[in-house]
Parts: sequence; C-alpha cells; structure tokens
Amino acid sequence: MMSNEGYQDRILTCRDCGLDFTFSAGEQEFYASRGLTNAPGRCPSCRAARRSGQSSAPRQRSGEQYETTCATCGRPTSVPFVPREDRPVYCSDCFQAQRAARGPRRDDSRSYSGGGRGRDRRDRRDSRDRW
Repeated sequence: MMSNEGYQDRILTCRDCGLDFTFSAGEQEFYASRGLTNAPGRCPSCRAARRSGQSSAPRQRSGEQYETTCATCGRPTSVPFVPREDRPVYCSDCFQAQRAARGPRRDDSRSYSGGGRGRDRRDRRDSRDRW
C-alpha cells in the first residue's frame, strides 16, 4: 500500500463545470509516481465525459459577446464579434434560414473532394509539357 506522506488533500476548481473537487493525497501520490507534475484541471466527472467524447459543461468560446439586434426579426441577440453598421447581423434562427436560402457556398464542380469533371489541371497537360 502507498503512503501518503508529504501530500495533503487539495481543493481545486474544474475548468469545465466550475465546481470544486478534491485532489486527494492518494491521487497526488499516484500522479507523482507516473511522473505527472500538473494537478488535474477537470473534476473526475468532466474528465470521464471528455474521455468518452461528451461534454458535461456547455462549450463557450472564450472572449466577449456583443449584444445587438437581429436584422431580420428584430429580436435581441449576442454575437462573438463587434457588429458593423454596414453589415446585417442575424439571430441563430434567422442566420440558419439565410444560410438555407443561399444554398451551397462553393461551386461543387471545383471542389477538392473529387467532384466535378474528375480531372485535375495537371492531368490535362499533354506529354510535351513535361520538363
């Protein structure tokens, strides 16, 4: 059995959910035995959720949110950029409607995904063009 000498329980705050959790003396000794020098940044449940590919806390972008009014419906909304007077800003619902009405952004015949004519500009050169 391990001895926990030199280690004391520490209270840490989870960077995902913001709740306090205990980093026990036993856990600290385990971390040290594996050569880990940093304390965990997430509580056990957020660590488990992260490992399984889920998020236990809502994902928020760091940075400021700016309050504005939707150009279509007039509802208040917040955006992660400074709104400009010369460009419309939409709430999430109106943005999705605008996006759907606009159609695809790129001409699929020129995409890199193999769509279109199936030949690349280099394929069209004839053998005389080789260096």
